[in-house]
Amino acid sequence: MSKEKPLIHNKRRNKIRLHHEGKHTLLYTGCLAVLVICLAWFSRSTLSWGSYAIIALVVIAYAILLNFFRCPIRMFNGPTNKSVVAPADGHVVVIEEVEEMEYFHDRRLMISIFMSLTNVHANWIPCEGTIVKVGHQNGNFMKAYLPKASTENERSMVVIRTPYGEEVMARQIAGACARRIVTYPKVGEECYIDDHMGFIKFGSRVDVYLPLGTEVLVKMGQATVGDETLIARLK
Repeated sequence: MSKEKPLIHNKRRNKIRLHHEGKHTLLYTGCLAVLVICLAWFSRSTLSWGSYAIIALVVIAYAILLNFFRCPIRMFNGPTNKSVVAPADGHVVVIEEVEEMEYFHDRRLMISIFMSLTNVHANWIPCEGTIVKVGHQNGNFMKAYLPKASTENERSMVVIRTPYGEEVMARQIAGACARRIVTYPKVGEECYIDDHMGFIKFGSRVDVYLPLGTEVLVKMGQATVGDETLIARLK
């Protein structure tokens, strides 16, 4: 009997509460929010209840922005051996076999997760292995839940070769509002479940391309939690 290959270990964990991609946005909007609140507060004698309404709206808007850039500390608790975890928070909108023609040039099983504005927009590495391809493709900014968004919208890809030789692609896709995709991995790096893959600002989706025959562990419409929900298991 052949000896089982060892799991990749020594995980790097990024323990931050707010994602660094939001640092400048939160700083500039925070300064603007303080300015508006001060003006509204000192104008309350003339604006009356309107001042309090403005203050409330500014506080709510900034709280929504803080929620968008939150980056919860997460660790996958299950076995990482041949596991594929959700790379993003959201809902499963596609589970189907497709022709992937940008890298694999063959049929793959695709699982797509759509992120709304209320979801965490940090993206996580879906499986352990070595980064063999990172690429970016300019494109359109259609609504990300449309099927043709996978091949026509602006997008970035990260291809991971597992210790067992399978290749898995995670594709970050821009949407109608999401105009900025950030991808962290570099070719040749080892990657681990719990690592951050990148960030997509203001709603979009992530497609995961898997070898045919992979066991799917989620259903259409199911909610996913990035780096926690087990979505598939490789053969």
